[in-house]
Amino acid sequence: MKKSFVFLLLVLSINTKSQIITSAQIDSLTELTLKTFDVPGIAVAVVKDGKIIHAKGYGVRSLTTKEKVDENTLFGIASNSKAFTVAALGILVDEGKLKWDDKVTDYIPEFKMYNPYVTDEFTVRDLLTHRSGLGLGSGDLMFWPDSSDFTKNDLIHNLRYLKQVSSFRTKYDYDNNMYMVAGEVLARASGMTWENFIQKRILDPLGMTSTAPTYRLLKNKSNVIDPHAPVDGVVKVIRRDWNEIVSAAGGIYSNLTDMCKWIIMQINNGKYGEGLSKKLFTNDVHEEMWTPQTIIPVIGETPYNTHFASYGLGWFLSDVKGYKQATHTGGLAGIVTQVTLIPEMKLGIIVFTNQQSGAAFTAITNTIKDSYFGIKGRNWVMSNHERVIANEANAKEITDKVWKDIEAQQKNNSRADINLFTGTYTDKWFGDVAISVNNGKMWFQSKRSFLLKGEMFSYKGSTFIVKWTDRSMDADAFVMFNLDAEGKAAGMKMKAISPLTDFSFDFQDLDFVKSK
Repeated sequence: MKKSFVFLLLVLSINTKSQIITSAQIDSLTELTLKTFDVPGIAVAVVKDGKIIHAKGYGVRSLTTKEKVDENTLFGIASNSKAFTVAALGILVDEGKLKWDDKVTDYIPEFKMYNPYVTDEFTVRDLLTHRSGLGLGSGDLMFWPDSSDFTKNDLIHNLRYLKQVSSFRTKYDYDNNMYMVAGEVLARASGMTWENFIQKRILDPLGMTSTAPTYRLLKNKSNVIDPHAPVDGVVKVIRRDWNEIVSAAGGIYSNLTDMCKWIIMQINNGKYGEGLSKKLFTNDVHEEMWTPQTIIPVIGETPYNTHFASYGLGWFLSDVKGYKQATHTGGLAGIVTQVTLIPEMKLGIIVFTNQQSGAAFTAITNTIKDSYFGIKGRNWVMSNHERVIANEANAKEITDKVWKDIEAQQKNNSRADINLFTGTYTDKWFGDVAISVNNGKMWFQSKRSFLLKGEMFSYKGSTFIVKWTDRSMDADAFVMFNLDAEGKAAGMKMKAISPLTDFSFDFQDLDFVKSK
């Protein structure tokens, strides 16, 4: 009852005192969001008509140090880095060094997809638009979690083993690996590494002096967040997790001060500097970025009367209340971010968080948007919180049932003979996994992604559960063995148990064959 009353007061304060949300109201909104979604730290900026009208940090950078977040605190912006990769390629388009519709094999001859036709036709534009035919997050396990020994060459080579789940260019499915390839196209076309190009051709000209292409390259780490996630129900600091070989898809670290410069440039179609006298890329290139490329279905009622949605080049595009919206989110382990632009209103909103709660940044962004659209009476904090509670309850019901079934089997001493399942299993793109017995316990260990290890439990028939040792991953999985004529395991497949498991744990794309 007490929290509901606070929710009501917040709605009234935002929607009756003034039409456009004030900085004080953003303060109240964000402080409530911190508490409601158990986020240690949040940074929020609003840009309007080329000016920063709000840029402020809330909460703490880390539950360990308790140091405060401010407008200069650095966050991993994750997939908001994709727009930087597109901008870098756009610079090369302006310089005549590549074209959007050049074939990828013109730059990377060894590039090969599962289908030869797709290989031959794949363009730079296709790398940027999530229409490859691969499934959601396909191949992400080669770099997620950040514990593998896969190289960039491995990732490019292994694309040929990933089977398409839809026809080429017919369906939207989000894909990180293609942006990794795009970064390599940039490197080969420019003669510079992706990191150097981003630094010298984008960050330096825009005066983004604190930003770096990767965490490792940050010049000053004295004001940077720690990532956080729920671990056994309690939010804790977790390991910093990102593999630099795919930084073109999500590696950049930045802060509000610098990112405001980036979005002001974007709203001004590539122009920046005093009197907008300088140009990062041409208007033609910018229009291409914000032109729909891949259709995203819009189903059912939408909060902003959205009729059409799509992915452009590095940006999600949609109509909201009659305006074009360009936006993107980003997610690393323990960090999620959102950047939203309404170009016709010259409005930009940035929300960074150091806990993996997308509901938190959505609540803040949408509340700010509502005030500019003149929408009153909606409480995004409350509605998002209710949705989170419902989703978590549903996931808990699913996972609890699995563990109760396992517990019942253990009590009845009806576990499977684990010796029938031990051995080495090989997947063409992911490599070897060892299933062994350690101290009487069945054990899973990936040979190339070292964090993917944990105890296995007999579930039903020839299906087991692997419980990862790193509990921050929240990605326990079914391991489903197929048996040969003698009843011994000949191969295995996997599937995440919880519907809330991050899509980058693409266990469903694995197809293991027993090799020894």
